[in-house]
Amino acid sequence: MTVPTDSVVRVRVAPSPTGDPHVGTAYMALFNLAFARQQGGRFVLRLEDTDRVRYRADSEPQIYDTLHWLGLDWDEGPDIGGPYAPYRQSERLDTYRPYVDRLLAEGHAYCCWCSQERLAQMRTEQQKAKVPTGYDRLCYGLSRDERAKLPGFNETPVVRMLIPDDVPLTFTDLIRGEISAPRPDDQVIQKADGFPTYHLAVVVDDHEMGITHVVRGEEWISSTPKHLLLYSWLGIEPPRFAHMPLLRNADRSKISKRKNPAARLTWFREQGYLPEALVNFLALLAYPPESDDREVFGFDEFYPRFDWSKINPAGPIFDLDKLGWLNGHYIRSLATEELTSRIIAQLRYDKILTADPDQDQLARITAVTPLVQERMRLLTEAADLLGFLLIADTELVIDDDARKSLGTDSTTVLDVALQALTAPPQWQTDAIEGALRTALVEQLGLKPRLAFTPLRVAVTGKRISPPLFESMEILGRESTLSRIAALRRTL
Repeated sequence: MTVPTDSVVRVRVAPSPTGDPHVGTAYMALFNLAFARQQGGRFVLRLEDTDRVRYRADSEPQIYDTLHWLGLDWDEGPDIGGPYAPYRQSERLDTYRPYVDRLLAEGHAYCCWCSQERLAQMRTEQQKAKVPTGYDRLCYGLSRDERAKLPGFNETPVVRMLIPDDVPLTFTDLIRGEISAPRPDDQVIQKADGFPTYHLAVVVDDHEMGITHVVRGEEWISSTPKHLLLYSWLGIEPPRFAHMPLLRNADRSKISKRKNPAARLTWFREQGYLPEALVNFLALLAYPPESDDREVFGFDEFYPRFDWSKINPAGPIFDLDKLGWLNGHYIRSLATEELTSRIIAQLRYDKILTADPDQDQLARITAVTPLVQERMRLLTEAADLLGFLLIADTELVIDDDARKSLGTDSTTVLDVALQALTAPPQWQTDAIEGALRTALVEQLGLKPRLAFTPLRVAVTGKRISPPLFESMEILGRESTLSRIAALRRTL
């Protein structure tokens, strides 16, 4: 799409701080940011916090933290300011009132005093009669006193749009072309508490902040005629619209935080996904790779080739197996030093390490990282793979399945190993392996699996671990012998 040279592209993402950020917030932020960066425009973060019933104070910093974690950084927002501040809707109430007054004065809106009970009864009757639900305009044309004489009166009114019979229902979308939407009813634009609803606030804010392109989920297609009507009544040039396909579960249902933990954006960090893998995954959900063998790409590769016409409008399936594959690829591609840093950060995040771990713990993590890099798909797997290196010998717990794997020769293996491991003058992997193979495989005639399984269980507490002899070197002679002796005493 070509943008006029005298126009600066301005896009926004506008989450509601009502709980853990939804993964859809990152999804929308990614495509908004890609378009802004490609066009040399501005990306705005705005908080739509007019739903005071569901508002949560801790949600705002979570929005900042998760988007920054993903590298989806904004040019203007509540935390950094900008030329169109404030960027929280709750701080812009004085901005909306003149627009409401104008709509009332020009006959495009009216006051409604109907109680919630009366509205609920109206909807029930409409459903029973199998007619479209919507406000029946009982209050339209009535003064307050006239309405007060009728049933279901509420002292404080809301303000509703007066939808004309000839309301336009089609518009052009950057992704889908010409779209038809259902006819809206008389939508509330100002609530009884004086706060605007989404429909008024979004139109006013997008206008006053100079938003040129509104990129949002396809669930807002049905609301677009209301918004275009408000733009028309207020004499405002509307932005261009791009309605992104919804993220969907395997059963094609809309992904929601109530039913799918992966809908929570914080969940991905908790599970140990890399931010660059998640960004790559979110881009692939709606945008095709350049070729079948180019599914792995970073944001800097993505945004220069961005084109609205290439977005697939079909609802993408949120395939965590695909994300797991991508994440494993990114982990294996990291430099060892960088992966070590990521593992340490994840262990701190999970409170397995303190904020200031001791140097011995850091040295062990650094040494073992190359041994586990090829095995990992998630950063959280590091805790299970190398946790045995971060605890005191007396704190090691033998897993039940590991203990059950011990055979009848285990006591002999441990006794012989204790004696053999006192011999190597240098505590290095080759010397450790040589001493144990000589004593257990060559002299006792055991198969390597039977010879080394009891030692793996003794040293790590698990049946599966990083390479055994390298782990022993990292752990050190004293701890290795202590742990072998500890298991031996239990047999």
